[in-house]
Amino acid sequence: MTESMTFTLPADPRERAELFRTRYEAVRAELGKVIVGQKEVLDTVLRAFFAGGNVLLEGVPGLGKTMLVRTLADSMHLEFSRIQFTPDLMPADVVGTTVVSETPDGRRSLAFQKGPIFANIVLADEVNRATPKTQSALLEAMQEHSVTVGGTTHRLVEPFLVIATQNPIDMEGTYPLPEAQLDRFLVKVIVTYTTREELNEVLARTTRGDQTRAGRVMDAPEVLAWRRFVREVALAPHVADYATRLVMATHPGSATATDLVNRYVRFGSSPRGAQALVVLAKVRAMLEGRYNVSFRDVALEAPSVLRHRLIRNFEAEADHVEPDRIVAEIVAATPQQDLLQAAR
Repeated sequence: MTESMTFTLPADPRERAELFRTRYEAVRAELGKVIVGQKEVLDTVLRAFFAGGNVLLEGVPGLGKTMLVRTLADSMHLEFSRIQFTPDLMPADVVGTTVVSETPDGRRSLAFQKGPIFANIVLADEVNRATPKTQSALLEAMQEHSVTVGGTTHRLVEPFLVIATQNPIDMEGTYPLPEAQLDRFLVKVIVTYTTREELNEVLARTTRGDQTRAGRVMDAPEVLAWRRFVREVALAPHVADYATRLVMATHPGSATATDLVNRYVRFGSSPRGAQALVVLAKVRAMLEGRYNVSFRDVALEAPSVLRHRLIRNFEAEADHVEPDRIVAEIVAATPQQDLLQAAR
């Protein structure tokens, strides 16, 4: 799975940040050899990857979501597993099961047979085509990085990441993901159609005999080292409070809720939303050459972090009010500095 066992970062934080940007761009370049366009999608997925969070990709079939995940695993030299979610898929098909096996001396014993969830990067393809019972099999793995079968807990390999794809909810034959599972995705990324120029480039790359593959840039120890480093980026209390106030503004009936929130939102973001804003903002800050998080870093991460954590009501669906519109109003209405706190 990996060739090296350790990876040591430079002692100077500024050198670390510069090296991180260099390594990030190397991975980004390899992905660009295979994936055409979709710059914002690629960058959001990579930021979430280094932040250590799961990713939900939503888009119609054929936009390269599966190719993106497979290419990411190739560039990181990580073990990749794909689970095709279908209505007849069972939880044991995902996490594994206990089976009866025969030992060389003829005795029978119970042995745990690992499921495809035991990989570094797991692609849950078309996750909303499986039943809620099977979808829930991912919950423990996504949060605890472990699975429990027959009363025994099995740890998953590190680094571990679930990248799920789903068709738009209103397509036939899909099951909307429950709120508890949506909350375990660090970000939700909307994959849109390519432009005319990008589609022509896709045709040029895919209709010839040769196929470009991403080269290996990192391995597991280096990925884990960068994930630890991300957590060390400086975060001022007033910037952390800004992330908190953005999340609080998603709660209908709260003092800072906007008009759209009060009218169209049933439930707002959980504390995981604030955690996601902060850790993604830390990655963005490093990529922009800073070792401290700014208000802007937090605000720019708000759409991908909060769009799937806003549970809208029926009126919102009837009026075609999308989550991104609500998030945009929240960001615009939330002052970066807490005016009440500044006056004290």
